[in-house]
Amino acid sequence: MERDKYLQCFVCVPSSPQSYFFVLLSLLVWHQLPVAGVHVGVVLDLGSVTGKRCKTSMSMALEDFYTIHSNYSTRLEFQFMDSMDDVVSAASAAVDLLKNSQVEAIMGPLTTAETEFVAYLCNRSQIPLLSFSATSPSISPTHLPFFVRANLNDSSQSVPIAAFIKHFGWRQAVPIYEESAFGSGIIPSLVDTLQSIGTMIPDRVVIPTEASDDLIDDKLHRLMTLQTRVFVVHMLPELASRLFLRVQALGMMSTEYVWIVTNSIADVLDLLDRSVINAMEGVIGFRPYIALTDEVKSFFKRFKERFQQDNLVSEVADPTIYLLWAYDAVWALAMANEMLKETEPNFVIPQSGSLSTDLSRIGFSKTGPKVLNAILSTTFGGLAGDFRLVDGQLQLEALEIVNVVGKGARRIGFWTPDEGIIRDISIKDSSDNDNFFRSIIWPGDSTVPPKGWVEPTDGEVLRIAVPVKTGFIEFVDVPKTAQNDASTSTITGYCIDVFKSVLEKLPYAVPYEFFPISLDSYNDLVYQVYLKKFDAVVGDVTIRANRTNYVEFTMPYTESGVSMIVPLQPDSRQSIWIFLKPLSPELWLTSLGFFIFTGFVVGVIEWNNQEFHGTLCDQLGVIFYFAFSTLVFAHKEKLDSNLSRFAVIIWVFVVLILTSSYTASLTSMLTVQQLQPSVTNINQLLKQSDYVGYQHGSFVKDFLLKLGFEEGKLRNLTTADVYAEALAKGSANGGVAAIFDEIPYLQVFLSQFCDKYTMVGPIYKTDGFGFVSL
Repeated sequence: MERDKYLQCFVCVPSSPQSYFFVLLSLLVWHQLPVAGVHVGVVLDLGSVTGKRCKTSMSMALEDFYTIHSNYSTRLEFQFMDSMDDVVSAASAAVDLLKNSQVEAIMGPLTTAETEFVAYLCNRSQIPLLSFSATSPSISPTHLPFFVRANLNDSSQSVPIAAFIKHFGWRQAVPIYEESAFGSGIIPSLVDTLQSIGTMIPDRVVIPTEASDDLIDDKLHRLMTLQTRVFVVHMLPELASRLFLRVQALGMMSTEYVWIVTNSIADVLDLLDRSVINAMEGVIGFRPYIALTDEVKSFFKRFKERFQQDNLVSEVADPTIYLLWAYDAVWALAMANEMLKETEPNFVIPQSGSLSTDLSRIGFSKTGPKVLNAILSTTFGGLAGDFRLVDGQLQLEALEIVNVVGKGARRIGFWTPDEGIIRDISIKDSSDNDNFFRSIIWPGDSTVPPKGWVEPTDGEVLRIAVPVKTGFIEFVDVPKTAQNDASTSTITGYCIDVFKSVLEKLPYAVPYEFFPISLDSYNDLVYQVYLKKFDAVVGDVTIRANRTNYVEFTMPYTESGVSMIVPLQPDSRQSIWIFLKPLSPELWLTSLGFFIFTGFVVGVIEWNNQEFHGTLCDQLGVIFYFAFSTLVFAHKEKLDSNLSRFAVIIWVFVVLILTSSYTASLTSMLTVQQLQPSVTNINQLLKQSDYVGYQHGSFVKDFLLKLGFEEGKLRNLTTADVYAEALAKGSANGGVAAIFDEIPYLQVFLSQFCDKYTMVGPIYKTDGFGFVSL
């Protein structure tokens, strides 16, 4: 709260005499209080603009902190050392600070290479090194416990970048990074994360920091030969500026490309030259999110004024996230020292051994571990967000996703550890964030997301073997003209259609060339892939256990199983007298007897009925006619006696049941298959020692041998017509009694000869057809 009140006086009345009087009075009171100085070394490249900006930010942080906390009994005293953008100079400056000044902590340097060297020195001396600019994972508090990362680890961007790539369905991406400890540090994490979501890394491009334009062009030309068009760039702004100028010059900022940059570039977009921004039109960037609070706005304004005064420049760009991290790091170190109230580093110099070098005279600090623990436990709300260290590193709160459009970067979305990609960080209702991004302008001024790949101009072509078949060309049809000139358009069939359909669904191109192969066995064909003569086999190749020992198969795409087909023969039980079959002879005779008996009973009861009078012959005719007319309920004779009526009712009910059963049975007999298989099971074939057939080159031959068939009883067949001819001849006449094959082939055969042959017997399961690769 004290800090907020102080900074608000700069926001609300920056030019008010009262506010300046308040600040002056606070400084006077503070100077009158007894304070203890705490020596802190700061290693920066003071000759660079970045170094000067960091120095200004840190000086402002020191002034702001002790103006607000004027009652503190400790005060940081900075001793700035110039690294001159050189690793040796940075190490020499650190040695001087540790040996001669015996500082309690060191802040900086700016680059990863310099920081790594200094970190080893500080770790040996047990002095905390507080870094606000070295973001590379190559330096880790895990291996260097006295290294404190007061900024974000570059590897924290890997998951957000992978989430962005996964959102658009890009299956390949190429990292482009500079040849340095900083550039390569993110690569292991980035590659692992991309591969975990199924995104392949077909290539990696490393560019030396001092690369010439010609060398950059060579690297970019290599990228143009690839099919992927998604590139992730991680390098320092100087090299990135030159890279994107060459990218634009080579025409690689067209609609088919996707360029993604990490925070090392996205954070400083406002500092880049106008020509570089124009060349980066459509680039996507990831950078830490900074909430533009009143404190941050006040700092931005005061920083510009202060930097202009200190360096006599006319224009000053807005502070970057690195300056905010530097500001917050100063506050964290000041809080930690006030917590401890330790002002003396209490260095212990070794008394034994050779002290002939500067490194041996440094010794180690007894208070350093206490200062380190105090820094690690410090938490507060900083300008760059909540300052909270876990395992010696600042924690990521949110990343801002920006799109380079026009004069600079335009925000299109966010990424947070809890919610992933969202449209607006201020909206709590996740349903309002379903439209993930604001409108994106892609390279080439396109609003349509690139598909991320193109046909490669100089890529490896897959050599795919295709079996040449004489029969069952519905699966693979290789015309004679294509056997010498394997045009992909002339080779057709179900298997070829499935293969091409799969390739069309892939989010990248797979160039291939068919090679028709005539072999005696499918095993031999598959083995050609193992010998690396071909990259894959596309055709009616069955997935078999023995074949998986040396090649890989895709998932099956056909019905699996082996069965047999046999000829159909007429059912001898059926004839023109089939209408008598529904009822047994006994039932026919019983029914006839009841017809006569019912007529006789009715005739006796109705003896006095005029309808039944006449000669004996007429009476018998009426009785029989009356009895049989009940079959169709067409009897017209009038009955006088209730007894006869009762007898007729019972008889009509019996007739109704009888006729219904007869009709149902006859209908069933007339609709069932009138042809029966000549063979119903394998045991019958084995017992009769019949000849059986199988398809040429198929594994079914080995399968039949395992079932117990003699090899001499097996006949090699090819086409569906040959199948039909062999079955028509029969086993005794040079043909076969049955043919064993896989169900897809049998279904094709039966679609042509369903009236003469049928599939019978058990189905022996197999794994179906699959594509073969090594």
